[in-house]
Amino acid sequence: MRKKIVAANWKMNLTLEEGKTLVDNIIAGQPALSATKKIVIASPYVHLTQTAAQLNGKDNIHVGAQNCYSEASGAYTGEISAGMLKSAGVEYVIIGHSERREYFNETNTMLVKKTDQALNNGLEVIFCCGEPLAIRDADTQNTYVEKQIKEGLFHLSNEQLKHVVIAYEPIWAIGTGRTASSQQAQDMHNHIRNVIAAQYGQDAASYLTILYGGSCKPSNAAELFACPDVDGGLIGGASLKADEFLGIVSAMSN
Repeated sequence: MRKKIVAANWKMNLTLEEGKTLVDNIIAGQPALSATKKIVIASPYVHLTQTAAQLNGKDNIHVGAQNCYSEASGAYTGEISAGMLKSAGVEYVIIGHSERREYFNETNTMLVKKTDQALNNGLEVIFCCGEPLAIRDADTQNTYVEKQIKEGLFHLSNEQLKHVVIAYEPIWAIGTGRTASSQQAQDMHNHIRNVIAAQYGQDAASYLTILYGGSCKPSNAAELFACPDVDGGLIGGASLKADEFLGIVSAMSN
């Protein structure tokens, strides 16, 4: 049975004290979750050891990082390796977020190296994919996302793929005033699952967790999570307020 996950991506937000309070509030309000339902909190680097300590011993809630570097070590001032993340208690890492691809020019070739570093250090990967507005308007989103997945993940073995979660981000529906319907989310998630099935087989595709990363909030989470191929969410702004985030978690736990 594949896992259901709600992952918080704080992005570049919150001081250490603010982050500590938010995690405490999430822990206090966390609903009971079965072993196949998980919460991941991907906080900025400076929070990671604090967040890991807060979550230590807690069931079904895990610490994640928002990025790692493509090399194991060396003269890369300002970068953080997957091994460093592992040593800090990190369990998950986000790879290829749309903001990393756009603002930091991360290519599929670079993301292959980052994914390999993460997996080689025992981290679970949340691999992001998704199309911008121009691609959606041209109705070529399936081809675009398929290319991201093939170039970013198809070098992996079936066993390695078991440690990968895919997060679909409809970039055109984030901060543009346009919204993606639950049917549009389901259609893309189904397409992603079919792409994986064609390469790795139906069992691997059925096992794969696919998250939705397009402005998920308490008001639409239940409808999105009811879609057969939507296995949870990668949550941005709504993850910065405990009540909103827990509202989304509750939609997964029902």
